[in-house]
Amino acid sequence: MLRSPTEWRIYIDWHTKYTGLMLRISRVYYSSKSRYQEIDIVESPDLGKCLLIDGVIQSTTYDEYIYHEALVHPVMLTAKDPKNVLIIGGGEGATIREVLKHDVENVTVIDIDEELVNACKEHLKEMHQGSFYDKRVELIFGDGLQFLNESKMTYDVIILDLTDPTEDTSQLLYTQEFYSLIRDRLSNNGAMVTQATSPNFSPHCYSIIHNTIEQVFKYARAYIAPVRSYGGLWGFVIASNYNDPLYINEDAKISGKLSFYDKSIHRALFALPLSLRERIEREDRIATNNNRIYMPSFER
Repeated sequence: MLRSPTEWRIYIDWHTKYTGLMLRISRVYYSSKSRYQEIDIVESPDLGKCLLIDGVIQSTTYDEYIYHEALVHPVMLTAKDPKNVLIIGGGEGATIREVLKHDVENVTVIDIDEELVNACKEHLKEMHQGSFYDKRVELIFGDGLQFLNESKMTYDVIILDLTDPTEDTSQLLYTQEFYSLIRDRLSNNGAMVTQATSPNFSPHCYSIIHNTIEQVFKYARAYIAPVRSYGGLWGFVIASNYNDPLYINEDAKISGKLSFYDKSIHRALFALPLSLRERIEREDRIATNNNRIYMPSFER
């Protein structure tokens, strides 16, 4: 945890044992250890306000819009007329913000950490922009896997805005069993998307996530977006049994301001570098409950 700006002037978010993103911290807004994780909200002169969980940058006001627009809008335009949306994770509220730019009726948000959400409500208003308080949003504090196991609701879109698979709880949200549960909770015309770690620093995770989802859905596409705060490219996997995500609904309207995503850039997100495409095509490993994907968490 970052106790005060006088204790910590320089901070490194390590991506591997040998490579990291170094920040100067000019202010600490919030620093605490909740029941589930360490939470820090700090100010960087370059990246603005930064949310760190267990020492890893999750969002910055400098470029969170790239990550969240890339996460949300392709899947919302892949599903047919999505009205009922489920978000698992996304505690800073920016994913909700982007979903609400579509003509939705209900947005259910499941996050395990109430302390994190409350800290973001207070200190990251720039990110959530009041989205938590929209009358269409229902916020539930709990475990996403348990919620899906116990609920029989179906959704037009399911968005997995998760922490990386660095420990047991998060690893269970990247398995064939979990993606099968997601499939069973989607409407016939629905689609899902997950963040899929870094193609630069954890390409094995990225390719395994894609291959695992590909075993469950008729259409599964890997794509990327450039996020400086994450050290380069960031990976996503989108899937549907209804529609190939490469071909979106061109007539769908998005309200509100966008700064990164539009329909012209949609296909560019799926244009992976040759080496990455070849890695994905070669991948034959599948993540299961008994053989989980693992992304190392380096000492910070």
